[in-house]
Formats: sequence, structure tokens, C-alpha cells
Amino acid sequence: MKPTELAEARGRLVAFTGEMFASLARSDQRRWGEVYLRGLMLDGRRKSIEPMAARLLDGDEQCLQQFVNQSPWEWGPVRRQLATRLTSEIAPLAWIVDDTGFPKAGRYSVGVARQYSGTLGKIGNCQVGVSISIASEAASCPLDWRLFLPAAWDFDALRRAKAHLPDDERHRPKWELALEMVDELVGWGLEAPPVVADAGYGEISAFRAGFEERGLAYVVEVKGTTSAYEPEVAADCPPWRGSGRRPVARYRETPSSLRALALRGGWAHTSEVAWREGSRGTMKARFVALRVRPANIGLRRAHKEKLPLAWLLCQWDEGEKEPSKYWLSNLPEETDLPDLVRLAKLRWRIEQDYRELKDALGLDHFEGRSFRGWHHHVTLVSVAHAFLTLERLDPKADAPALASLLLCANCSD
Repeated sequence: MKPTELAEARGRLVAFTGEMFASLARSDQRRWGEVYLRGLMLDGRRKSIEPMAARLLDGDEQCLQQFVNQSPWEWGPVRRQLATRLTSEIAPLAWIVDDTGFPKAGRYSVGVARQYSGTLGKIGNCQVGVSISIASEAASCPLDWRLFLPAAWDFDALRRAKAHLPDDERHRPKWELALEMVDELVGWGLEAPPVVADAGYGEISAFRAGFEERGLAYVVEVKGTTSAYEPEVAADCPPWRGSGRRPVARYRETPSSLRALALRGGWAHTSEVAWREGSRGTMKARFVALRVRPANIGLRRAHKEKLPLAWLLCQWDEGEKEPSKYWLSNLPEETDLPDLVRLAKLRWRIEQDYRELKDALGLDHFEGRSFRGWHHHVTLVSVAHAFLTLERLDPKADAPALASLLLCANCSD
């Protein structure tokens, strides 16, 4: 935003930050929170503290450093207030789980390691943050965050001390962090819509099982090599011969792959489905949905008598010999094909969000090293994104000003 555009929205921003930062105990903390948000939203290439302070008339580098890196305010209540407000404004179709990389130089920023980053498209020196976002067809915004800690950080006392890493923060897989955030949002009193995730999460049967155990719905991308049975396949129990241990029911057939089950159904069973309007027109493709029983070895051991049914959704592009994408979902059997497609394809919003959060709001510009500072920064960036999202949805807001900062909602998939 240009200074004049930010000045025009200042009153609304002050009211919004007053609501978001109501849990902060001190008035100076609430004030510096509002200043930091203005720094994030104001035009400028770098959104680290020093350049932001220089651009703001009331900016003070030392005070902003103290507020973000040292001040003990808790980010959980701020995120809870953000989640409650956004849920009331955006009728959510889904929560989207994903992760993103924060490229870093050096080795002392909390959680940094040589690891794969989708941002870099390769292995590089970076932090990885796991997020969960609220999403509808019109808007989306991150609600909660976790920092992924590589296993090496569990045993590196020097780096843990330099990053002020709490003793109970240890390496956990990203899917566990995601389930923890789902539990946290539900604990805040939010009703969980279906959770959407890519194959990095969907391929993990324990991740999917976590939703089954909680009675929650999911639509997750998987690979075509994932094991499954047709719905008619059942566990078999041989008759007991009267001596020895009684036999138990188990699945004795070798499972098929999702790819094989889709090919068995064939192209003839696909239907064309349009899921949204993109910048290049209506986005549509051919899809088929089948009922299957996911059946890798872990699931067969956990469900010896009856494997749960799930939807297998396949995108099968015209002219191709086999599907190009696969999803599994535990949505009810009466769910229709367009609804499955709409949810599966809603992940485009998180990709847009990450671009906006990084390119416009400096999500990955934070230069601090501490665990607390990282969580403060991502929370403040999320609040800034939420404010701009609500402004964009407000028919009375200055749409051209917001369009100069946030990307067009109709970007290509």
C-alpha cells in the first residue's frame, strides 16, 4: 500500500488490531503491534524490522525489535481471536494444511537445516513452517502455525540456547504438527470443515487415520501407487479345526493400486466437471469417483475385519491413458462428484496465500533467530493478511488500492 492508501484505511486498521490484540496485557504492546502491521502492509521491498522502521513516521527499530523478539506476549490468544473472526466472516468450505520454506543463511536461526523446500524447489538451507488456513471459494487466510524442527535440533544444545528454544519443543513429523493444529482449532470452539492437503500429507495413512479417529472429514491428494481394495473385497476367516489358536479374519488378497482400480473403471466412466472461473476462463477437466478400501499394511493390521470405505477421486485428462491426479476422501457416500472436485481443487488458495504472504507481506523476510520471534512474526503477518482479506471482501473498501497489494483472486490453477 502507498502511504495515502494506508492512511485512508488507518481507522479500520486500528479498530481491527484493537480486536486482534485485546489479549496483550500492555497498551504499548498493542500499539507496536499496529505499527508492525502498517510496516508489513506499506510498500517496500524488504519487510524486516530495520527497513520497516525507516519507512514509518512513527517507526522505532529498537521498540519493534523488542516487541517481536523479546516481548513475552502469547501468540495463541491472538491466533484464536483471528480464527474466530475469520470464521464468522468467511463461510469455510475447508481448512487447508500445507507447509512452506523460509530460506536462511547461517545455521543459528531456529529450526534451520538443509532440507527440501517447495519454495526453493530443491534442498536448501531453510526453515519450514506448517500452516492451517481457512478457505472458501472467495477468500482464505492462515489461522495457525507450527515450526518444523529437524531431528538434529533435539541434540544441539548450543543452537537451542541461541534460539531460546523451549525444552519441550522437539522434532515431530509435519503431519503430527498439522493434527495438533486441527485439535487446537477445534479446542477454540470452531466447527471443523473438511481438511484438504497435498500428497505430502495425504500419503501418510496415520494422518488420514487421525481424522477417522476424530470423526472429521478430509480430502487429500495421494499417489496412484497407494494400495486399496475394491469395496466388495472382505476379510476372510478360515474355519477353526477344533485345536490350536482360533484363526482371525484378515484380508488375504493382494491389494491393487489406486491406478489399477481407476483403469479398471475406465475412461468411459469419467464426467466433465468445472470447479471455478480462472484468469483464462472456466477451469474444468474429466473426473471419476470410485468407492475403495485403502489397504496398506498398516491399515490391514489396524482393521483386521473391515477396512473403512473411502472415495477415490481421479482427474483423467482427455487424451491421456491414465489419470494424472488422485485423491482419497472419507466424505459420506452420498457426496456428489462436483462437491468432491471443488474441495480437492481448493488447494490453489493456499498457493496464492503463500505468494501474497511472502511477496507482499514479508512472511519470509524475518531476520530474527528466536523461536518466540518466529512465532510472533508469522502471527503478525497472518493478522495483516486477514485485515487485507476482509477489506477486499468489503464492498465499501477501496478495491483498486487492495488490488495493488494482493494478487487477483482468479489466478490460474
